[in-house]
Amino acid sequence: MPRYEYRPLRPTPRAEKVFLDWIESLDREFQNRDPEDRSDRVRNTLHELYLGRPYTDPDHGAPLAEQALAHSFDPRNATLEPEYYGDVDGAKYAERKPLIWFWMMFDRSPAGLNHWLGFQVRAMLARHVFKFCGKNVKIFHGVEISYGYNLTVEDNCTIHKYVLLDDRGEIVIHEGSSISDYANVYSHSHDLNDGMIVSNHKTEIGPKGRVTYHATVLSGVKVGEHGMVGAMGMASKNVEPYHVVGGIPAKTIKVKTIAPASAKPAALKKET
Repeated sequence: MPRYEYRPLRPTPRAEKVFLDWIESLDREFQNRDPEDRSDRVRNTLHELYLGRPYTDPDHGAPLAEQALAHSFDPRNATLEPEYYGDVDGAKYAERKPLIWFWMMFDRSPAGLNHWLGFQVRAMLARHVFKFCGKNVKIFHGVEISYGYNLTVEDNCTIHKYVLLDDRGEIVIHEGSSISDYANVYSHSHDLNDGMIVSNHKTEIGPKGRVTYHATVLSGVKVGEHGMVGAMGMASKNVEPYHVVGGIPAKTIKVKTIAPASAKPAALKKET
């Protein structure tokens, strides 16, 4: 079976310089962690990104829809779901909220659909938003996070489009892991009888773990080294290293051939 590597693609040299200069300038500006300063910078940048001109205070004589659009670029005028949660650390979230809002709005802009540019922008933002973001992390558009400050993504990880990373408790995505399109990784759960009673846990993926298309990892689960949750599967219990699980709830359906013999359960050893 042939092995296909990704093709190396780049924008034109002129565009690449503009892209990298823009990202570098944003990175410098976002070094200031003050929520007010970050909100001003995000508002101004989104105004330029969407309307192609420097920010000006909305004219009271302008149509109301135009005024509403201009006000919506300002993170202070937007509310996000995690802000409503009772366990949010207000100070930590306040300094990240402007950048999370910029991330969401960038992804919805024409520039956000440019993969090469998007990878660079999100990696830069992740270093300011996440608890830790390693090297060579590739994040596609439409990824949603909760708090950001409880999320660790180590080196050489890939997070594909429209993934939900609920770091309300804590999520650690270890080195070399991959989260596929539309997957969900949770770190909190609700009481069966009272939905306002919430338990937070630590959820871990990898190293070199894979959560595949439309799969779900529930709060507190650890997907072990080289473990894989199959498409549409729901991991409600730990996934042993090198095991491939599938179904709802997910159960072992295969053990990778590169796994050491000691990792194979007795039933599977007999079959081989």
